[in-house]
Amino acid sequence: MLTSLQNPLVKQLRKLHQAKGRREQQQFLLEGTHLLQEALAVGYPLAVVCCTETWRSRYPDLFAAAGQRAERLELVSEAVLAAIATTVNPDGVIATAFRVAPRQPNDPRQVSLGVALETVQDPGNLGTMIRTAAAAGVEGLWLSADSVDLDHPKVLRATAGQWFRLPMAVADDLINVVQQFRAVGGQVVSTLPSATQTYWETDFTRPTLILLGNEGAGLSPGLAALADGAVRIPLAAGVESLNVAIAAALLVYEARRQRIPATMVAGSEPSQPMPRALE
Repeated sequence: MLTSLQNPLVKQLRKLHQAKGRREQQQFLLEGTHLLQEALAVGYPLAVVCCTETWRSRYPDLFAAAGQRAERLELVSEAVLAAIATTVNPDGVIATAFRVAPRQPNDPRQVSLGVALETVQDPGNLGTMIRTAAAAGVEGLWLSADSVDLDHPKVLRATAGQWFRLPMAVADDLINVVQQFRAVGGQVVSTLPSATQTYWETDFTRPTLILLGNEGAGLSPGLAALADGAVRIPLAAGVESLNVAIAAALLVYEARRQRIPATMVAGSEPSQPMPRALE
């Protein structure tokens, strides 16, 4: 059992708290049982799994599965686990995953519902949007290169495991992604407080790419100009704006609602599975 905070492995894993350490080691942290379960479920490559004796006793099957998949499995003391964690109360296990590309989306020209995010800075917002997009059946999410890192620990935690399931890509040129989508007749929708059309008046049954921008500045003029139309989310008097993750949820679920088959009426059985409710 590792008990020393000066152990080289502990020092190595603590460096993964920072973007520089993740780039240098080409690894990132998975904190908590749920993220480990999701990584194992999709066969994501793991480098190291560190857990406490209490956690091993509680999850013997998961411990065995981690031992088969990870390159290294270590029992650690509670103090060592706390030192590795970025959270205040880690639940007993932390893994590191190799920094390979997440599941890639299809060519933008083949996507029916997508989301493009520009310069999103808050990791909690990005993680929430990834989780919501996965739940609503979004087929691809593109993120501008100047946004928060996809493998930031808080992003991973906020996705509740959907990070491994939603097709995502970091786009060096987000404008090019939008132009490809438009080239095959897809509509590009942005949000604007001054827009005359509400989001529920928009036809989301068409192939649609939703554009969302920075928490404070919104979309850059160059990207906003590519939108075929802007929609507004009505707000009560005195309210300036919504959190970008909430705005994303409203738009993607309105698209999901509009795409429910017309044969689905009250009291009938769904003709296709609906997404699992957010936990």
